[in-house]
Amino acid sequence: MRTTIEVPDPVFREIKSLSAQNGRSMKEFVLKAIERELATIRRRGKKQFAVTLPLVRSKKPGSLRTMTNAEIEDLLG
Repeated sequence: MRTTIEVPDPVFREIKSLSAQNGRSMKEFVLKAIERELATIRRRGKKQFAVTLPLVRSKKPGSLRTMTNAEIEDLLG
């Protein structure tokens, strides 16, 4: 698909220079940049809901007792 975008002159010159330095066309350079950005967004989207909590090892395994909500509220209160 063909599209048109407006790019500020300094950014255009940098794209043109970097693509020439890497032996690629501007089209290839811009397409790769867009693909990288999309990949980053996809990775972030997948990890957005994945939370890793720290694991704290007990010095006395098995010594944890069950607490009621009321007991927890008393401790936090």
